[in-house]
Amino acid sequence: MLPKCFLAIVLVAVSVQGSPAAGGHKHALKETFTPAKEWVKRRPAPPDHDLTLRISLKQPNFNKLEEHLYAVSDPESPRYGQHLSKEQVQELVAPSSHGLSAVNDWLASMGFDVNGLVRSPSMDWLKIETTVKLAEEMLNTTYHVWDNIKTGDTLVRTTSWSVPEHLHEHIDLVHPTTMFRGGLQRKAATFRKLDTAPGKAAVMSIPATSPSAVDPSCNTTITPTCLLELYNATQYKVQSALKGNKIAISSYLGQFTNIKDLQLFYEALRPEAVGSNFTVVSVNGGQNSQVPSQAGDEANLDAQYAFGLTFPTPATVFTTAGSPPFIPDDNTPTNSNEPYLNVCFLFLKPRSIDMQRDDEQTVPPSFAQTVCNSFAQLGARGVTLTFSSGDGGVGDNDPDPSTTTCIANDGTNRTTFLPEFPASCPFVTSVGGTVNVPEVAVTRFGSGGGFSNYFARPAYQDGAVLPFLQSVGSTNQGLFNAAAYGIPDVSAQGDNFEIFLQGQAMLIGGTSAASPTFAGIVALLNDARIAAGKPSLGFLNPLIYSKARKAFNDITVGSNPGCGTQGFSCRAGWDAVTGLGTPNFGLLEQIVLGNY
Repeated sequence: MLPKCFLAIVLVAVSVQGSPAAGGHKHALKETFTPAKEWVKRRPAPPDHDLTLRISLKQPNFNKLEEHLYAVSDPESPRYGQHLSKEQVQELVAPSSHGLSAVNDWLASMGFDVNGLVRSPSMDWLKIETTVKLAEEMLNTTYHVWDNIKTGDTLVRTTSWSVPEHLHEHIDLVHPTTMFRGGLQRKAATFRKLDTAPGKAAVMSIPATSPSAVDPSCNTTITPTCLLELYNATQYKVQSALKGNKIAISSYLGQFTNIKDLQLFYEALRPEAVGSNFTVVSVNGGQNSQVPSQAGDEANLDAQYAFGLTFPTPATVFTTAGSPPFIPDDNTPTNSNEPYLNVCFLFLKPRSIDMQRDDEQTVPPSFAQTVCNSFAQLGARGVTLTFSSGDGGVGDNDPDPSTTTCIANDGTNRTTFLPEFPASCPFVTSVGGTVNVPEVAVTRFGSGGGFSNYFARPAYQDGAVLPFLQSVGSTNQGLFNAAAYGIPDVSAQGDNFEIFLQGQAMLIGGTSAASPTFAGIVALLNDARIAAGKPSLGFLNPLIYSKARKAFNDITVGSNPGCGTQGFSCRAGWDAVTGLGTPNFGLLEQIVLGNY
C-alpha cells in the first residue's frame, strides 16, 4: 500500500547536419541547453566511460490522465477522492504501440537486445547500459567532462542531442544528456544556528492564534508541540495508524537519518514516541549509515518533525544512492549519473514523498516536464507531494543589484528571478517559510517565491494569483513570468527548529523545515479522513485554492528580497512569499470531513 503523504533551454538557430542513423534515418536536433556559468567544459569524455541512459517515451494519453487527476482532486467534482489504481495510471501513460515499436527498432539497430532492457511497468521508460562512444553515435553528439568551479563537482554531459527525425514524435527525453546538476541537494537546504542553544532566548508574551494558546518560548525555539499549538492540532489523536495511513520522507547524497538522534529527539520533545522507528526503503542501492558523524542535518530534520508530528503513523525513509562528484580518470572513469529519476521510478510504486530542489533554469525543460508529469501520476493515485519553495527569496537572497547572481543562462546575461524546481511543478504543493508568533515571512533568509518560467498557471490558481498580480502592478516587471505558475502554494514555520544531530541539540532553519511540517499536517488530515471511511486527499491544490482557502492563516508581513531587488511583499490573500498562508488544522479537518 502506498503512503498517503510525502513529504533554460536555448533554441539556437544552428544548422545541424543530419547524420545517417542505422536504418537509413537522419538525426535531427532534439534539444540544446546552455549550462550555468560555473560549469566549465574541460575535455572530451573518455570513449569507454560507462553511461546508464534512460529514455522517456511520449505518453499520447497524458491529457486524459490530467483530466482524471483534476476530476479526483477537485472537491466540487462528483469523482472527488476516487483515485485511480496503479494499473489504470499505467494504462494512461503507456506509449503508443507504433512509438514503442519504432524506438525498439532503433535500439536494435544500435546493437541492443530490446527484449533484455529494463522497462517501467507502463513501458514508457527504458534503461540501457552503454558507453560514451556508443551514446555519441546514438545521439549524434559529443560528451565532455565538465567541472563546476564553485562546487568542485565533475560530470560527463553534452549540451545538445539528436535522435533520428522519425523518433521525435515518440521520444521525450534521453537522460543524462543536458542535465547539469551534480546531484540533489547541492543548494544549502538548511541554515544552522550553532551559536544559539534551544530554549535560551528571552520569553515574550504572545497572543493566542488558535483555540490552543501558543507557548511563548515558541517565538525563539520551534518544537513539535509549538507546531501543534500554532496550527490548532493539539487536540487531535491519530486514529488510522493501523488502517493504511503512512508518511514518508526521502533523502539523498549522504543525508542519513540517524536513529539514535531520533530517539534523543523523542525523549526530549515527543516522549510518547520513544522506541518507535521507521522503515528504510533503499532506492538504487541507497544506504542509511548509522555512523554518528554521518548523520545528516536535513535528513534528521525531516524525520524528526514529519514523524514527530504524526506519531504513531507508520513512517518510511526512502534513501537514494547519490552520484557523488567523481574525480575523472581517463583510464578508469567512474559513473556520474543523476539519481533523481531513480527516485521517481520508485515513487510510482509506493505512495508518500518529500524531495528537494534546484534553480529551475538549471533543469532542462524536457527533464522538468517529464518529472512533473510523473508527479501527476502520483497525485492521481492519491499521493500528496510537498516540496520546499527554496531559501533564496526570488533567487539569491541578495537585494544589491551590483552583486546579484541571478543571471539567465540563455546567453543574454540579463537579470531574472530564479524560481525553484520541483516547487514550480503545478502537480505538487510548494511550501514557503514563516517565523515568529504571530507569524511573518521568514527573515534570516528569503522564503522562496515567484513564478515558473516553464509551467503555465493552472486554472485553480487564477482566483488567488490574479489579484496579487494586479496589486503588484509594474513592480519587478520583466523579471518574472506573470502568466506562469505561482510559488509557493502555502507556508509553515521555517526557522529556529530544535533538532538533534550527532547527539546534540541545535537550532536549524530553512523551508526544508516548513515542508515536512506541512506534510505532517496533511498526514493528520488523511488520518481523519481514513478514520471516517474516506480516501486520502491526494493532490491538494484544487482543494486548498477553493474550499479550503479560508482555513489558512493569512501572512501579511514580510518580503523575499533577491536578484538585486526587494522581491515580493506579503499582502492580504495569496502572495509570492508565503502563498495562501499557514494551516489551521481544526478548520481544515472540518472541511476535509465535509462538516464545514
